[in-house]
Amino acid sequence: MRFASDNWAGVAAPVMAALQRANEGWAPAYGADALTAAVKQRFGELFGREVEVFLVATGGAANALALAALTPPWGMVVCHAESHIQMDECGGPEMFTGGAKLLPVQAPAGKLNPEAVATALRGFPQRPPHGCPPAVLSLTEATECGTVYTPDEVGALCALAREHGLRVHMDGARFANAVAALGCHPADLTWRAGVDVLCFGGTKNGAMAAEAVVFFDPALARDFAFRRKRAGHLWSKYRFLAAQFEALLEDGLWLRLAGHANAMARRLAAGLGALPGLRQVYPCEVNELFVVFPEGVAEALRERGATFYPWVTPGDATGGRTQRLICSFATTEAQVDDFVRQVRECIDAR
Repeated sequence: MRFASDNWAGVAAPVMAALQRANEGWAPAYGADALTAAVKQRFGELFGREVEVFLVATGGAANALALAALTPPWGMVVCHAESHIQMDECGGPEMFTGGAKLLPVQAPAGKLNPEAVATALRGFPQRPPHGCPPAVLSLTEATECGTVYTPDEVGALCALAREHGLRVHMDGARFANAVAALGCHPADLTWRAGVDVLCFGGTKNGAMAAEAVVFFDPALARDFAFRRKRAGHLWSKYRFLAAQFEALLEDGLWLRLAGHANAMARRLAAGLGALPGLRQVYPCEVNELFVVFPEGVAEALRERGATFYPWVTPGDATGGRTQRLICSFATTEAQVDDFVRQVRECIDAR
């Protein structure tokens, strides 16, 4: 009954095998090895265009450093009020950008929309040198609420960003889940829609620790190597980061792992949805499910050993009763069905 986070899952077997292969022999350090070069080429093939790719070990570093490449210290980053960069990165984006202002915008189900962003921007007119000029629009795909932007929705937001002179950053910690759910080409959610930089997540999708910062305009990456080094995120044994993406990008493994996690969440949503007194807060579109259990049931489940977290955010309208459950590539049908059975027992015992 482990539904706390996809970060709780281990490493997918093909990724572990790739790490073991990378461990054989010697290789140049700091990304000068052949495996890293091959992985960078693979990213270009995946997105169908020339890209610059920089690997780091954490999503927080990927987001913060990517934003630092897009905004000056006096700039403003427009983001959702429940986004990871706003809620869960301990001021990292502000630190790495040198003090850029985050402008949190509330909108339903974790998804920004052009109307909400336009309204927020109107509240911050250009007032140099007193006001922070807007510099970046940050999107999360899939969102913190387990919802997804369609290519058209990303395109509409990017078009608005261009009207205001903003670059577009995408936090893709669960980008694989979004692509698997939508069945679209990864380019359709990114550069074709107008995204400048994608933080492509691997850690939540079967990697040990691997995130890729993908620049679709190589000119924007001009100083990124220095930013990453200065921040202490250039691994000396870089080939072990590359090895994880070698495995994930081989023969579509990244999509199969994410698709399985999504399928387990849909199975969980269907099972819980058939139980009395339980409410699903957001649509289950990827591998996350947000529910309000009947009174006392969440506590009873935790007493039985279940792990899941309460979900309290600025947009919470349930009085702190929302619970987040996440499936991973390692979640099984048997685990899902057993949890649903135990939820039913806890409800019946009330």
